[in-house]
Amino acid sequence: MKTKFTYYLYALATSLLLSVASCTDYLDKAPESVISPDEAFKNFINFQGFVERMYHLTPDLAKHYWVSSFNWGEDEVVTIGNGEYLMGFSIDRGNYRDYIGKGASFLDRNWSAGGDRFQKSIWGGSWYGIRVANMGLQALADGKMTDANQEERNLVEGQLYFMRAWFYFQLTQYWGGLPYIETVLPSDEPLTLPRETYRENAEKMAADFRKAAELLPVDWNNTEVGRRTSGNNHLRANKIWALAMLGKTYLYAGSPLMTNGINGPRTYDAEMCKKSADAFAQLLSMVESGQTQYALVDFKDYSSLFYTIQQGWLMPGGSEAIIRSPTYGADSYWRQMNSYQPSPIAQGDGIVLAPAANYVNYYGMANGLPLNDPESGFDKTHPWKGRDPRFYNDIIYDGVKVVSGTITNANDEVWRYANLYTGGNYSNDPRTVSRTGYLNYKFIPLGANIWDNTYGYSYATHFHLSWVRLADVYLMYAEAAAQGYGSPSGKASGYAKSAADALNRIRERAGVEPLADKYTTNLEGFMSELRRERAVELAFEGHRFNDLRRWLLLTEYPFNIKTKQEFDRAAPLDTKVNPKENAVLNFREEVITTRNLSSKHYWFPFKTDDVSMYPEFYQNPGW
Repeated sequence: MKTKFTYYLYALATSLLLSVASCTDYLDKAPESVISPDEAFKNFINFQGFVERMYHLTPDLAKHYWVSSFNWGEDEVVTIGNGEYLMGFSIDRGNYRDYIGKGASFLDRNWSAGGDRFQKSIWGGSWYGIRVANMGLQALADGKMTDANQEERNLVEGQLYFMRAWFYFQLTQYWGGLPYIETVLPSDEPLTLPRETYRENAEKMAADFRKAAELLPVDWNNTEVGRRTSGNNHLRANKIWALAMLGKTYLYAGSPLMTNGINGPRTYDAEMCKKSADAFAQLLSMVESGQTQYALVDFKDYSSLFYTIQQGWLMPGGSEAIIRSPTYGADSYWRQMNSYQPSPIAQGDGIVLAPAANYVNYYGMANGLPLNDPESGFDKTHPWKGRDPRFYNDIIYDGVKVVSGTITNANDEVWRYANLYTGGNYSNDPRTVSRTGYLNYKFIPLGANIWDNTYGYSYATHFHLSWVRLADVYLMYAEAAAQGYGSPSGKASGYAKSAADALNRIRERAGVEPLADKYTTNLEGFMSELRRERAVELAFEGHRFNDLRRWLLLTEYPFNIKTKQEFDRAAPLDTKVNPKENAVLNFREEVITTRNLSSKHYWFPFKTDDVSMYPEFYQNPGW
């Protein structure tokens, strides 16, 4: 009996649908192309229609369900009750098998190449995409693209190599090394391909990404073919996409988990990291010399990386977003947005996704120092004062004015200000409000409440997260260069910025002081700040869980706990005073979740049916 895994490998690519929004040109194929392989691949229009279906296989991470759980590190706490079906709860309990067939998880569920956001999954969609990519590459090798020039062939081939490696990266980051399939497998032969090591997979992914980088343009709009869909090419793979993923592939391959296994030391593979740094350096050199369409957005426009309002459903990300999946309904943001605020002021599902207090502690001071540095100036009696500007952008803390407009019912006035102190109505019920003493407003405007109502469909509010954005590239380069060359001053050949310089570039954008000298003199101190910087800059964007895993820190204290901030107000709230200045008493943390995870939790288990197919496709350790 063939399992679902077998089906994914043998799935026959028969329909030629367009998957990227605003690309209607590629729907104008000859009618025969639906049934004739020769017609399907003969020219760019038809072949591109075949290719574009693959873009539609990647989940929309932040909107994959009614309320989406995608922050599985020590970063997010879910309300009990209605929120307990979310995958984040299962991760906290160590129940990784709960991902199997879970409709609320983007890892595995019923999926469709042409379905909506509820029908996208990493497991099924990626295997299907690998099959489609291999079919396309085989068609090129067989000479079926007969009516095309070299630019058109390069564009198609580059995308096929990129997508094959992309889908493998999505799979291997959760399940480890797999059979790397580079041909169209015959459906009448048994599967015997063995699992490879992560490094073996990474080398093959890197080769595919490198080929893609050689074949693809920096900007489709500057090609003859791309000018046909000018302005609508931002969701198509290009040279910068490929270089970004080439660097990320090598960085992951060089990280402690992938290098040394689940019980190994927390050391990196320096050679893999040097290769990673080289790829990122090539990308960043091009960006900084103005050769690309990418740039860091100004901090005043920081929210545009994550949501847009009244801009005709414009996809967020701006010039900083590099790799984004399509959105499968921009207006699907509404219920996710409501999950970031107390239920009584929203119209959602009675679920609140709040930042863990221990995670909020990563937001240091504007002077660049972490809160626990004796020289930072952090004062527990004035904990909101002098913080990193990203703290004020992302986090709602006690005393912030949340509702600006008229509240018709006088009894509801208690919701105008965030009463997050111990016993306050914003934090006194673990089922309907924050369990942690903080709220996450990184992805929503202050007016996202039932009284101001400046959000939602009528405001064309669009929330979307990038898979890779430029700030992430700077930080990955910093990590790769530091580990590859053994020093915060390490840098790739031909690129001016050192690891420390790259990290400071992200701080500079946010208005944070650069690294203090004591964090640039040794690798251990630098890595502590690098991990903290990633936590802050990429907060709640779905990166932390995989970062902790690859660093072999997921099971270690303090990364295995989640806390609530407890404190009392030193005086009644004075609404005329900036809440940053408010004094508090008895500032303390209470552990509300301890994750009893073991080494087996560094990789997800495969389904029993899949590991029962043949001996060479074996289960991950401990499962």
